[in-house]
Amino acid sequence: MQYSLLGRTGLNVSRVCLGTMTWGQQNAEAEGHQQLDYAQERGINFIDTAEIYAVPCRTETYGHTEKIIGRWLSQKQGIRDQIVLATKVAGSSLPWVRGGNKLDGENIRRAIDSSLKRLCTDYVDLYQLHWPERVFPHFGRNHAGMIDFAAESSAEIEDNLIDILTALDEIVKVGKVRYVGLSDDTAWGIMKYLSLANQHTLPRMQSIQNEYSLLDRSDDPYVAEVCVREDVAYLPWSPLATGLLSGKYQNHARPEGSRWALEETMGTNAFKYRGTQQALDAVEGYLKIAKKYGLDVCQMALKFCDLQNFVTSTIIGATTMEQLKSNIDAFDLELSSEIMSEIDAVYRAFPIPF
Repeated sequence: MQYSLLGRTGLNVSRVCLGTMTWGQQNAEAEGHQQLDYAQERGINFIDTAEIYAVPCRTETYGHTEKIIGRWLSQKQGIRDQIVLATKVAGSSLPWVRGGNKLDGENIRRAIDSSLKRLCTDYVDLYQLHWPERVFPHFGRNHAGMIDFAAESSAEIEDNLIDILTALDEIVKVGKVRYVGLSDDTAWGIMKYLSLANQHTLPRMQSIQNEYSLLDRSDDPYVAEVCVREDVAYLPWSPLATGLLSGKYQNHARPEGSRWALEETMGTNAFKYRGTQQALDAVEGYLKIAKKYGLDVCQMALKFCDLQNFVTSTIIGATTMEQLKSNIDAFDLELSSEIMSEIDAVYRAFPIPF
């Protein structure tokens, strides 16, 4: 296992970060604990979760994933100091999470205590803002003309960011959190947080986790440049595009037990926007490359993320042990210049497939 520095924290994190959002919904607690045990054996020391997990997000499973991790930590003497544990505080929109209230200082103070209780720990190594309070270009809103940025008050946004940073400063100083980071934010968001932190002597954002994969490379080059120049760790989530890159959804298939099938059964359809014909055509192109070179397409996709020079650690997830083992093995692969060239050709044909 290879390791990288997480921002300016001095923490060395594994190049593979274990994502946990299926635990408590698609995976039982015992399966989550089995994944944690195996990940640790393979040298993974970085675990990512969130207060709203498991997914699909709903009242019945809110906080379940953190509880599963907490019980594992409680059973493992001396393991806590060996783990870089990351969780996230939710923004507004989910009514069962503190009444759907906005992401602000008050709700951060409330949220961290609840997360620590569920995680059975006194501190979190990395506390991340799950999504911004302002309108942001993620989750199907990354096409030009979809967001009217001028409709919001920049002064009000800045006041909200200062309020958030002030609360983060409080929970860092009392030892509940070591470092803070972002999720689903933008180049502007990163720079504004860094500027305000410097101006007011408040905690520095050390990382950002955004969606990034062969099908969504919108953070390169703009967010990528900020991360490299400012030493902000970049943590790609959904490197397999919620399973789309596996090919299992080709021809609009919905395999029983799959995440998309589960979403549709529950009526949430949170990932429906990804299932465009362009996305399916792009996946077909990547499937052909993998077949040509005798590769597993999922492993190829994961290694591609790992090879990006702005990436610190790639967040993987799995619903079976076989998937987990294969996903971790992917980081030992080598992708030749020929393979990378053919990947680039598919990307240029379908740069924004959803």
